[in-house]
Amino acid sequence: MSKSADGPPLGAKDPSGGSDTHAVASVGPNSGTNSGMVIVGAGLAGLSVAEALRADGYEGVVTLLGDETCGPYHRPPLSKAFLLGEMQEQQLHMRAPELLARKAITLRVSATVAAIERDAKSVTLADGSILHYDGLALCTGSRLRALPLPGADAQGVVGLRTLDHAKTIAAALETAQHVVVIGGGFIGLEVAAAARKKGKIVTVLEAADRLMARVVAPAVSSFYFDLHTSHGVNVVLSAMVSDLVVHAGHIAAVRTRDGREFPADLVVVGIGIVPNTEIALAAGLECHGGIVVDACSRTSDRSVVAAGDCTARRLDDGSWRRLESVQNAVEQAKSAAAALMGRERAFTAAPWFWSDQYDVKLQMAGLTAGFDQVVTRGEAANKKFSAFYYRGGQLIAVDSLNQPAEHMLARKLLAQAISPTAAQVSDAGFALNSLLLA
Repeated sequence: MSKSADGPPLGAKDPSGGSDTHAVASVGPNSGTNSGMVIVGAGLAGLSVAEALRADGYEGVVTLLGDETCGPYHRPPLSKAFLLGEMQEQQLHMRAPELLARKAITLRVSATVAAIERDAKSVTLADGSILHYDGLALCTGSRLRALPLPGADAQGVVGLRTLDHAKTIAAALETAQHVVVIGGGFIGLEVAAAARKKGKIVTVLEAADRLMARVVAPAVSSFYFDLHTSHGVNVVLSAMVSDLVVHAGHIAAVRTRDGREFPADLVVVGIGIVPNTEIALAAGLECHGGIVVDACSRTSDRSVVAAGDCTARRLDDGSWRRLESVQNAVEQAKSAAAALMGRERAFTAAPWFWSDQYDVKLQMAGLTAGFDQVVTRGEAANKKFSAFYYRGGQLIAVDSLNQPAEHMLARKLLAQAISPTAAQVSDAGFALNSLLLA
């Protein structure tokens, strides 16, 4: 994988001083711009690259391209507070236009990239605009995995990835009575919780034999099954959906292979996402389940970096990792900005995630893939416990439910490669933080 070019960082501040003001580029159709940094994707990762460039002293042109009609916004609340009406649309937006202007970050919305010409170091947009770059950051994110079944295109069938999706679901929840969620992962369960709190009749159809099976231990899956059923959600496991029943163009029911039908005014599909790698592939960049990057967010082209959901990394053991999290987007973006300026800033911290459902906050540290032992600590009956995951006797991840202090402790243990024994974890009287002090 190519390394960053040697030499002084691009656009670094003059050490003798200089103005902190930057001209904001104005770009019209079929026009070129002065070379600078171009960022494709105006989500959290893209915004974080732009702001990290400015924080690191870059003074050249920074252009942020987003294909949605609005600027960067927070996605995690879309499946929770926004659906419940606890957060309004204006509260989702990350940066006011005047703040971006103060940082001389040019935001272009409704800007779809048609092609990248790496030899010419240019980006062509669908409207014919051409932007030249010194460095390019691909923060293209991901899209919903489509449901490949009859009736999936009916009115009332929607996924949740964007603000527009969330607005559609929120509007539908005002009148819908029967809500069916296809997929028992984080997004599906968060939507189910929100719909149930709004008094809807909710069914969750999960193809696996337990909830969130890809990422949590059976004990955590069982807890969430009990949590949702205790709130009145009909959770159906090993449910293979065969088709969607449509009447007059609108969803009416979801049918499973065993012949059961579940009435539905609204169907929310949550069966995963697909990284947006098409533009990178067309440009000849290496991709493997995502745009391939190293620990410093560099792609196979030293002038191009990538960050966020669209990226994949080969680990030392030869496996591949693609993360979907706020932390990953922010930290990869910082590494990407540093790489564009010719600096090394590897992202090595243990990943962490969270999910809010009803009155339970699940906080996850590390990655559970390949675990061979799980030890629980605390009381599931009190909705306060943690699951410690081991592989070959080494702690690799911790799921904490309503235990924020234990989550922070887990992140420290993982960061320092400190592995408490199973006996220490299962002993409620043993102070795990003493291992840090030692």
